[in-house]
Parts: sequence; structure tokens; C-alpha cells
Amino acid sequence: MTVTIQTTINAPIEKVWKYWTDPEHITKWNYASDDWICPSAVNDLQPKGKFNWRMESKDGSMGFDFTGTYEEIDLHELIFFKMSDGRSVQITFSEIGKEVKIMEAFETEGSNSEAQQKAGWQAILSNFKKYVEEQVNQPKVSV
Repeated sequence: MTVTIQTTINAPIEKVWKYWTDPEHITKWNYASDDWICPSAVNDLQPKGKFNWRMESKDGSMGFDFTGTYEEIDLHELIFFKMSDGRSVQITFSEIGKEVKIMEAFETEGSNSEAQQKAGWQAILSNFKKYVEEQVNQPKVSV
């Protein structure tokens, strides 16, 4: 089964893309709740390139590597990858005026309910939106 989630971000496409794909930024938004962290991210954003985003509970009791291989990349428009377990994920980025709409479609796995998976992936996407909008709207410091 495929589930689709989405959000709209008030930021330029260049910033949205950079914050989605740059490991330095991935570690700052890639978790579903405040009791989790993403301590490291490796991201070779190109066809056949691999990614590995480490996700851990802050108390150290749980953790896993979110890994896979990129199949297709269209700058500022599309990221398509296969997770290491073979499931597909397609992420589209669409500019709408001064905003960017992100739609993420992923194949579900069998051990958690569809509702749980959708809620978790949507929470991560909401963290991303919050992070990007905070970065873009920070006051500029003049020297």
C-alpha cells in the first residue's frame, strides 16, 4: 500500500531543496518527535547514490539507520529512492508562487499500522517545514 503526505512551505525552492538534501541540515529536522534525534546523515544525492540517516531516541534505548539508494533525481522537482528493504519513496517539490508544496508517497511496511506510519512520516515532514521556515525567517545579522 502507498501512503501520501504533504506540506506547503513558505520558502524559496532553492532553500527547501538545500535543507532537504544537505546532511548538515538533515540532522536538524529528521525525527518524528522531540524525544528522538538524527545524530548523523550521509547523503550521496545522485542516481545509484546511497543515503544513511541515523535515527535514535535521545535516551539511547532505541535507534536505527534509515538507508537506501537513489533511483532518480530531478533538481528542485523530484527525488525517487528505494529503501534498503525494497520499498519505494517518491518526493515531489512544486513551486506555487512564493511557496513550495512537498508531496511524499511511500510504500508502507507490515509491522506498524498504516495510520502509525502516516503519522510518523507526517511528523517528520512537519518538523522539516518548521525548520525551513525558522531558518528562512531568521533576522539577518549585519556586521
